[in-house]
Amino acid sequence: MVFWWREHHLSLEQECEYLRNLGYGVELWPTIKGHFECRYDRRNWSRLQQATDNMLVALNSRTDGPTLADWAEQIECAKLLKAPIVVDLKALCVSEELGIADWGFATEVVKLAEQNGVILCVETGNLATVSQLGERFPSIKFCLDTGYAHIDSKNSFRDYIDRLIDRTTYLHLTDNYGRIDDHEPPGVRGGMPRENWDYLLERLSRNGHDVIGSLEMFPCMPGTMIRQAGKFLFDVLGWPQRPEKKPGYDEYAYRPI
Repeated sequence: MVFWWREHHLSLEQECEYLRNLGYGVELWPTIKGHFECRYDRRNWSRLQQATDNMLVALNSRTDGPTLADWAEQIECAKLLKAPIVVDLKALCVSEELGIADWGFATEVVKLAEQNGVILCVETGNLATVSQLGERFPSIKFCLDTGYAHIDSKNSFRDYIDRLIDRTTYLHLTDNYGRIDDHEPPGVRGGMPRENWDYLLERLSRNGHDVIGSLEMFPCMPGTMIRQAGKFLFDVLGWPQRPEKKPGYDEYAYRPI
Protein backbone atom coordinates (compact mmCIF):
# COMPACT_ATOMS: atom_id res chain seq x y z
CA MET A 1 0.00 0.00 0.00
CA VAL A 2 0.97 3.65 -0.26
CA PHE A 3 1.29 6.27 2.45
CA TRP A 4 -1.07 9.06 1.40
CA TRP A 5 -1.58 12.52 2.86
CA ARG A 6 -0.64 15.17 0.30
CA GLU A 7 -3.49 14.78 -2.15
CA HIS A 8 -5.86 17.56 -3.11
CA HIS A 9 -8.92 17.53 -0.87
CA LEU A 10 -11.23 16.91 -3.85
CA SER A 11 -9.27 14.06 -5.43
CA LEU A 12 -9.47 11.23 -2.90
CA GLU A 13 -11.63 9.07 -5.17
CA GLN A 14 -9.39 9.66 -8.18
CA GLU A 15 -6.26 8.73 -6.31
CA CYS A 16 -7.74 5.66 -4.65
CA GLU A 17 -8.85 4.49 -8.09
CA TYR A 18 -5.32 5.04 -9.40
CA LEU A 19 -3.78 2.98 -6.58
CA ARG A 20 -6.43 0.27 -6.80
CA ASN A 21 -5.78 -0.19 -10.53
CA LEU A 22 -2.06 -0.62 -9.83
CA GLY A 23 -2.82 -3.27 -7.22
CA TYR A 24 -1.93 -1.12 -4.20
CA GLY A 25 -3.81 -0.32 -1.03
CA VAL A 26 -3.81 3.01 0.79
CA GLU A 27 -2.69 4.24 4.19
CA LEU A 28 -4.86 7.22 5.06
CA TRP A 29 -3.75 10.08 7.27
CA PRO A 30 -6.22 11.90 9.53
CA THR A 31 -5.65 15.28 7.87
CA ILE A 32 -4.52 16.55 4.49
CA LYS A 33 -1.68 19.05 4.27
CA GLY A 34 -3.12 22.54 4.62
CA HIS A 35 -6.47 21.30 6.01
CA PHE A 36 -7.41 20.62 9.62
CA GLU A 37 -10.66 18.70 9.40
CA CYS A 38 -10.17 15.10 10.55
CA ARG A 39 -10.79 12.65 7.74
CA TYR A 40 -12.13 10.12 10.22
CA ASP A 41 -15.08 12.27 11.33
CA ARG A 42 -18.32 10.31 11.12
CA ARG A 43 -19.69 12.51 8.33
CA ASN A 44 -16.85 11.35 6.05
CA TRP A 45 -17.33 7.62 6.58
CA SER A 46 -19.55 6.91 3.57
CA ARG A 47 -17.13 8.74 1.27
CA LEU A 48 -14.14 6.87 2.69
CA GLN A 49 -15.95 3.56 2.38
CA GLN A 50 -16.89 4.16 -1.25
CA ALA A 51 -13.48 5.56 -2.25
CA THR A 52 -11.55 2.63 -0.75
CA ASP A 53 -13.92 -0.15 -1.78
CA ASN A 54 -12.14 -3.37 -2.76
CA MET A 55 -8.70 -2.24 -1.62
CA LEU A 56 -6.48 -2.75 1.41
CA VAL A 57 -6.79 0.17 3.85
CA ALA A 58 -4.98 1.35 6.98
CA LEU A 59 -5.48 4.47 9.10
CA ASN A 60 -2.66 6.50 10.59
CA SER A 61 -3.77 7.66 14.02
CA ARG A 62 -4.71 11.21 14.93
CA THR A 63 -1.78 13.11 16.43
CA ASP A 64 -3.62 16.23 17.60
CA GLY A 65 -4.00 15.11 21.21
CA PRO A 66 -7.06 12.92 20.58
CA THR A 67 -9.49 12.43 23.46
CA LEU A 68 -11.10 9.08 24.25
CA ALA A 69 -14.12 10.24 22.24
CA ASP A 70 -11.85 11.01 19.28
CA TRP A 71 -10.27 7.59 19.64
CA ALA A 72 -13.66 5.90 19.78
CA GLU A 73 -14.65 7.62 16.51
CA GLN A 74 -11.49 6.69 14.62
CA ILE A 75 -11.64 3.11 15.93
CA GLU A 76 -15.24 2.85 14.65
CA CYS A 77 -14.05 4.26 11.32
CA ALA A 78 -11.27 1.65 11.18
CA LYS A 79 -13.77 -1.10 11.96
CA LEU A 80 -16.02 0.09 9.12
CA LEU A 81 -13.09 0.05 6.66
CA LYS A 82 -11.67 -3.23 8.06
CA ALA A 83 -8.42 -1.34 8.66
CA PRO A 84 -5.66 -1.52 11.26
CA ILE A 85 -4.57 1.74 12.90
CA VAL A 86 -0.90 2.74 12.79
CA VAL A 87 -0.42 4.45 16.15
CA ASP A 88 1.99 7.21 17.09
CA LEU A 89 3.17 6.91 20.70
CA LYS A 90 2.04 10.45 21.53
CA ALA A 91 -1.51 9.59 20.47
CA LEU A 92 -1.57 7.16 23.40
CA CYS A 93 -0.21 9.82 25.79
CA VAL A 94 3.19 8.12 25.86
CA SER A 95 6.19 10.46 25.65
CA GLU A 96 9.50 8.88 24.77
CA GLU A 97 11.30 12.22 25.16
CA LEU A 98 10.01 12.86 28.70
CA GLY A 99 9.90 9.22 29.75
CA ILE A 100 6.34 9.55 31.05
CA ALA A 101 3.04 7.95 30.11
CA ASP A 102 -0.64 8.08 31.00
CA TRP A 103 -1.08 4.33 31.21
CA GLY A 104 -4.71 4.70 32.25
CA PHE A 105 -5.51 6.53 28.99
CA ALA A 106 -3.55 4.04 26.91
CA THR A 107 -5.40 1.17 28.63
CA GLU A 108 -8.79 2.66 27.70
CA VAL A 109 -7.75 3.11 24.06
CA VAL A 110 -6.47 -0.46 23.82
CA LYS A 111 -9.69 -1.72 25.40
CA LEU A 112 -11.79 0.18 22.83
CA ALA A 113 -9.77 -1.33 19.98
CA GLU A 114 -10.12 -4.85 21.41
CA GLN A 115 -13.89 -4.46 21.81
CA ASN A 116 -14.19 -3.44 18.15
CA GLY A 117 -11.75 -6.01 16.76
CA VAL A 118 -9.39 -3.30 15.47
CA ILE A 119 -5.64 -3.93 15.45
CA LEU A 120 -3.40 -1.20 16.85
CA CYS A 121 0.07 -1.21 15.28
CA VAL A 122 2.39 1.01 17.34
CA GLU A 123 4.85 2.78 15.06
CA THR A 124 8.55 2.49 15.75
CA GLY A 125 9.86 4.99 18.27
CA ASN A 126 12.29 4.59 21.15
CA LEU A 127 12.94 0.85 21.24
CA ALA A 128 12.67 0.52 25.02
CA THR A 129 9.39 2.49 25.09
CA VAL A 130 7.81 0.53 22.25
CA SER A 131 8.88 -2.74 23.88
CA GLN A 132 7.42 -1.64 27.22
CA LEU A 133 4.10 -0.85 25.55
CA GLY A 134 4.06 -4.29 23.97
CA GLU A 135 4.74 -5.94 27.31
CA ARG A 136 1.84 -4.09 28.94
CA PHE A 137 -0.69 -4.82 26.20
CA PRO A 138 -0.63 -8.29 24.58
CA SER A 139 -3.03 -7.22 21.80
CA ILE A 140 -0.69 -4.46 20.59
CA LYS A 141 1.16 -5.12 17.33
CA PHE A 142 4.10 -3.20 15.87
CA CYS A 143 4.63 -1.06 12.80
CA LEU A 144 8.34 -1.31 12.02
CA ASP A 145 9.59 1.91 10.42
CA THR A 146 12.78 1.10 8.48
CA GLY A 147 13.85 4.74 8.32
CA TYR A 148 13.61 5.31 12.07
CA ALA A 149 15.41 2.06 12.83
CA HIS A 150 18.25 3.08 10.52
CA ILE A 151 19.10 6.34 12.32
CA ASP A 152 18.96 5.29 15.98
CA SER A 153 22.40 5.93 17.49
CA LYS A 154 21.79 3.64 20.48
CA ASN A 155 20.30 0.58 18.80
CA SER A 156 21.19 -1.06 15.53
CA PHE A 157 18.74 -1.85 12.74
CA ARG A 158 19.04 -5.53 13.64
CA ASP A 159 18.23 -4.73 17.27
CA TYR A 160 14.86 -3.38 16.12
CA ILE A 161 14.22 -6.43 13.97
CA ASP A 162 15.19 -8.91 16.68
CA ARG A 163 13.16 -7.17 19.40
CA LEU A 164 10.00 -6.38 17.43
CA ILE A 165 9.70 -8.84 14.55
CA ASP A 166 7.54 -11.44 16.31
CA ARG A 167 4.70 -8.91 16.66
CA THR A 168 5.37 -6.84 13.56
CA THR A 169 2.31 -6.86 11.28
CA TYR A 170 2.99 -3.58 9.46
CA LEU A 171 5.99 -1.93 7.78
CA HIS A 172 6.74 1.66 6.88
CA LEU A 173 9.18 1.17 4.01
CA THR A 174 11.41 4.22 3.70
CA ASP A 175 15.10 5.05 3.44
CA ASN A 176 17.50 7.79 4.50
CA TYR A 177 21.19 8.63 4.57
CA GLY A 178 21.67 7.85 8.26
CA ARG A 179 21.30 11.36 9.65
CA ILE A 180 17.63 12.37 9.59
CA ASP A 181 14.47 10.45 8.81
CA ASP A 182 13.86 12.23 5.49
CA HIS A 183 11.68 9.52 3.90
CA GLU A 184 13.58 8.76 0.73
CA PRO A 185 12.44 5.89 -1.52
CA PRO A 186 13.92 2.51 -0.50
CA GLY A 187 17.22 1.81 -2.24
CA VAL A 188 18.76 5.28 -2.47
CA ARG A 189 22.51 5.26 -3.10
CA GLY A 190 24.24 5.91 0.20
CA GLY A 191 21.16 4.93 2.17
CA MET A 192 20.41 1.84 4.24
CA PRO A 193 22.80 -1.04 3.43
CA ARG A 194 21.50 -3.92 1.33
CA GLU A 195 22.27 -6.37 4.11
CA ASN A 196 19.70 -4.64 6.37
CA TRP A 197 16.95 -5.06 3.78
CA ASP A 198 17.94 -8.69 3.27
CA TYR A 199 17.95 -9.36 7.02
CA LEU A 200 14.46 -7.85 7.35
CA LEU A 201 13.06 -10.03 4.56
CA GLU A 202 14.78 -13.14 5.93
CA ARG A 203 13.27 -12.62 9.40
CA LEU A 204 9.84 -11.86 7.96
CA SER A 205 9.97 -15.00 5.83
CA ARG A 206 10.98 -17.08 8.83
CA ASN A 207 7.97 -15.85 10.85
CA GLY A 208 5.50 -16.71 8.13
CA HIS A 209 2.70 -14.39 9.25
CA ASP A 210 0.97 -11.77 7.10
CA VAL A 211 2.57 -8.32 7.08
CA ILE A 212 1.38 -5.15 5.33
CA GLY A 213 4.06 -2.98 3.74
CA SER A 214 3.41 0.73 3.18
CA LEU A 215 5.62 2.95 1.02
CA GLU A 216 6.24 5.97 3.23
CA MET A 217 7.89 8.62 1.09
CA PHE A 218 7.52 12.25 0.16
CA PRO A 219 7.54 14.70 -1.55
CA CYS A 220 7.81 12.78 -4.85
CA MET A 221 4.73 12.21 -7.00
CA PRO A 222 2.87 8.93 -6.39
CA GLY A 223 3.79 7.42 -9.76
CA THR A 224 7.48 8.16 -9.15
CA MET A 225 7.20 6.80 -5.62
CA ILE A 226 5.68 3.53 -6.78
CA ARG A 227 8.09 2.99 -9.69
CA GLN A 228 11.26 3.74 -7.71
CA ALA A 229 10.30 1.75 -4.63
CA GLY A 230 8.80 -1.11 -6.65
CA LYS A 231 11.91 -1.52 -8.79
CA PHE A 232 14.14 -1.75 -5.72
CA LEU A 233 11.95 -3.94 -3.51
CA PHE A 234 10.70 -6.38 -6.13
CA ASP A 235 13.34 -6.33 -8.88
CA VAL A 236 16.54 -5.76 -6.92
CA LEU A 237 15.74 -7.34 -3.54
CA GLY A 238 13.36 -9.98 -4.86
CA TRP A 239 10.58 -9.35 -2.33
CA PRO A 240 7.43 -11.45 -2.93
CA GLN A 241 3.84 -10.53 -3.83
CA ARG A 242 4.42 -7.61 -6.16
CA PRO A 243 1.12 -5.73 -6.65
CA GLU A 244 -0.45 -6.47 -10.04
CA LYS A 245 -2.24 -3.74 -11.95
CA LYS A 246 -5.61 -4.45 -13.54
CA PRO A 247 -5.41 -5.78 -17.11
CA GLY A 248 -5.46 -3.02 -19.67
CA TYR A 249 -5.05 -0.19 -17.13
CA ASP A 250 -2.92 2.73 -18.38
CA GLU A 251 -1.27 4.32 -15.36
CA TYR A 252 -0.38 7.37 -17.43
CA ALA A 253 -4.07 8.19 -17.64
CA TYR A 254 -3.81 9.37 -14.03
CA ARG A 255 -3.95 13.17 -13.90
CA PRO A 256 -4.07 14.55 -10.34
CA ILE A 257 -6.24 17.61 -9.84
